[in-house]
Order: sequence, then structure tokens, then C-alpha cells
Amino acid sequence: MSKTKVVQWDPADIKEELLKKYPPKVARKRAKQIMINEATESEAPPEIVANVRTIPGIITMRGCTYAGCKGVIMGPTRDIVNITHGPIGCGFYSWLTRRNQTSPGPDGENYMPYCFSTDMQDQDIIFGGEKKLEAAIQEAYDLFHPKGICIFSTCPVGLIGDDVHAVAKKMKAKLGDCNVFAFSCEGYKGVSQSAGHHIANNQVFTHLVGENKEPRTEEYKINLLGEYNIGGDGFEIDRILKKCGITNIATFSGNSTYDQFASAQHADLSCVMCHRSINYVADMLETKYGIPWIKVNFIGAEATAKSLRKIGKYFGDKKLIDKIEAVIAEEMPEVEAIAKDVRSRTEGKTAMLFVGGSRAHHYQELFNEMGMKTLSAGYEFGHRDDYEGRRVIPDIKIDADSRNIEEIEVEADPELYRARKTEEEIKALEDAGYEFKHYDGLNPDMDKGTIVIDDLNQYEAEKLVELLKPDLFCAGIKEKFSIQKLGVPMKQLHSYDSGGPYAGFKGAINFYTEIDRLVGSKVWSYMKAPWQENPELTATFVWE
Repeated sequence: MSKTKVVQWDPADIKEELLKKYPPKVARKRAKQIMINEATESEAPPEIVANVRTIPGIITMRGCTYAGCKGVIMGPTRDIVNITHGPIGCGFYSWLTRRNQTSPGPDGENYMPYCFSTDMQDQDIIFGGEKKLEAAIQEAYDLFHPKGICIFSTCPVGLIGDDVHAVAKKMKAKLGDCNVFAFSCEGYKGVSQSAGHHIANNQVFTHLVGENKEPRTEEYKINLLGEYNIGGDGFEIDRILKKCGITNIATFSGNSTYDQFASAQHADLSCVMCHRSINYVADMLETKYGIPWIKVNFIGAEATAKSLRKIGKYFGDKKLIDKIEAVIAEEMPEVEAIAKDVRSRTEGKTAMLFVGGSRAHHYQELFNEMGMKTLSAGYEFGHRDDYEGRRVIPDIKIDADSRNIEEIEVEADPELYRARKTEEEIKALEDAGYEFKHYDGLNPDMDKGTIVIDDLNQYEAEKLVELLKPDLFCAGIKEKFSIQKLGVPMKQLHSYDSGGPYAGFKGAINFYTEIDRLVGSKVWSYMKAPWQENPELTATFVWE
């Protein structure tokens, strides 16, 4: 067992060090996004500023609105043709970079290997690109005859004023048997990729959900929201659900299909994985169709077992509950054996997680199972409720950036709404401690005195590593190589490098063994960046 690493830095001193290099005005802004966690079971989590614009000049780790819409939400859908309306760079950069996996299914339709773009040139920017977009839609239809075609606006499209929605409406009417709709997801439109998630989900809900009216007769039907099948996570979750006898009607949007989205209203329960990217869809499904929702987490073996039991308790059928317990009993021994072996080497090791909108929270489950401590964490595109829990939603102020995102007003569908449980049944579950529409956020699960940072940037990441010397740093691809040059192992948890799945029981085993290799490797400590080998020119800022 390795010794616990002792860091001689007080949290307040760490925060002061992170802010020291900034000009006074920038430091005041960033101070509100760097929080020393004081939460305990008897205290409310402290407030953090989140979902605000990155300060100009800071090298952020965020993505853009287009990336969130096209890359994250619609990217994993295999049988919808996704056309990027803009210069080729946007389409090319968002092409297969997330490692979304899919199973083509019996029809074999899979357009994910393709990169579709209108490839706008200078003349299109000057004279408009709507005719070029129409031709691209027609060409895609003639080649593939897909059930759906989606159009994604990039920054130049918003600046020149191409009406992608009018083009979509015109082509949908012309083609007849192909659902064509568009997204106003210009990269600059929101604070981060979170805006793109919202825009994408709004349009999917408006144009797809509820379209397939054919009833489903399965016994235990759920939707899985906020799972994107990175590295095959969705495959492992589906394996476990199927083994328990639970039918996953629709995943939003890992390994998803047009018909899955169109059938989502048939589920009896929505299970939310990534709260940030999709909680509003869960609310809309409940309002329009009567489907309640719960927060789940399939990252971590214990968390997976807990989530399965929570689903079983909702349906309340002893046959299902017994089957879930049998599956857990069958799967856990191998997980526990490997965890015990790995823990003998990883106990007391430390990690930092600055990943997405829920992964920095979910993956702490796996590190806890390995005996590893999370020193610092935060989100790239989280909102206050992702940190502090849903209780703060009524207090979040709507600013100018938030108003860029359309809020859909939905009401009960006169034909399709069906209350899945009576008010008495819901109350009985709640009285027994069952929680609907509930999420406590990241902060309460962080140790007291740990540093929680929203929208971490390159400078702060390197400073944190210098001060706290973690055994492992988890973030995205943009940060990977700079962290490795500091001599610290880096686990890329946005698209898993070449690893995965990490969800469910088999995923936990994969994660244990991979992290064991990473933190036990000496190779990174031998790394020397060029500036560590040779003197470098240094300067001071004008305000110093």
C-alpha cells in the first residue's frame, strides 16, 4: 500500500496562487468560479459562478455550441444524415472525434463514418449559401434515402443570415418521406457546448419524439437520457438492462436511431445519466407524456447496482426486483476481486477531474472503489445546479446568453399523455425515501476543503499540478499532452483515448486495470519538456 501523499498547501493559499498572475479585474471574476468546498451534511453547498463567458485571452478547455449540438448530441445517431452547413473545418473537426460507437442493426444503416458538409467558400459567404445547402440535402437524399436529415449552422451562417429552417421546411415538403430539420447552433451562440446540447435536444423533442405511435408491449420500459456510448459504455449498460429484463426504448443519444427517438414517449420511466446535457428533456417528457424521471449513474460498480435497484423499486414488481438482485450477485464477485487486487496498489493515490458536465462527478465513484482521493474537480460546461443541486434552479438568473437558447413550452398531449403512476403511488414511494427529479450536484460529494473550479483553463491546470502533485489528471484531449509534459499521467475521459467501456460492471473492471497501469507507471516521471532541459526567456506582465 502506497503512502498517502501529503500536500502542505492550505486551500485558501491554493486559490490565491491560482489568481496571483491575473490582472485585478480578471482575478475578481475568476475568484467567483474557484470555490473552496465547505459542504458537509449539515451545511448548504457554497455558491459558485458557472455558465458564464470565458474571459477573453484565457485558453479555455471548453467546446463551442456547434460542437455540443452536432458532435455530442446528434453525433451518436447512426441513421440520420448530419450535414454541417459551413466551412469544411467545422465538419471535419467534429467527425468521429468523440469515439461514439454504434451497432448498425438489421437494416445496416450507419452514416456515422461519413463527414457531410456544404464546404462553404468565399463566394458562398458573400452571396449566401442556401442554394448550396438545398443541393447538399438533395444529394444526401438521392445517395442514401435516409429517414432523417439534420442541418447544423456554423458561425459564418449566423453572420450572413442563411435561413436554414426555411431550407429544411422546403426540402422536407419536396422529399416527402424524409424528415428534414435544422439547428441554429452557431459556435458563438452560447457560453459553451452546453448551449448546443439544449438546442439539439429541443429540436429532437419537437421534430422526432412521439412520431412513432405503434404501442410497445414490453413489461419494464425506460428511456436512458444523457448516455453517449463513448467507447461502448451504452453497449455495457444495455447488456445489463437486458439481463435484468428491462427494455431500453430510447437512449439519448448513444447508439441511437431515428425510430428510438420517435418511440421515446412509450417508456414508463426516464433515467438521467448526464444531468447537464438533458435534464430539460426529462422534464418535457414528463409534462407532455406523463413519464416520471430519476437520476441514475452507471459509472462505478456500486453506483450501477444502486441505479438498478432504484429502477426495480420504481416498478415495484418482485419478479423484477429479484432478477436485479440475481444479476448483481452474479456480476459483483469478479468486480470485487479485481478491485481488491488493484486497490492494494492504488490506495491513497490522488486524482483531479475536470471533465464535461457530469463525468467529473460520476467517475469519483470508480476512484473511491480504488481507494483513490479526488483532490480537485470541476466542469467545463456545468451550470450552478450541476454543482449545488437542483434546489438552486429557482434562484438562477436568466442572462443575455441564456436567452439565446429557445425554451420550449410544452403541455400534456391530449392523445398521448398517460400518468404512469397515480399521485398516491408517487407519494407512497416518496414517503419511503424514493427521489424523483432529484440531483444533489457535485459539491456535497467532494471532501471538505477541496478545490472546485468551473471552466478550468490551461494556466490553472498546470498550476494545480505544480501545487498539489496528483498521481493522475483526468480531462479532455486539449489538455492531455501539456499535462503529460509535466510528468503526470493523463486519462482522457471525454473520448477515452482507445479505452472503454467504463460503465457498468465490466466497465468498472476495465477502468480499475487501466488506472492501475497508469498510476503505477514511472515513464511520465522521466519526461522532460524542452523548457525543463534548457533555459527559457521569461518576462513580466505590465501590471506586475
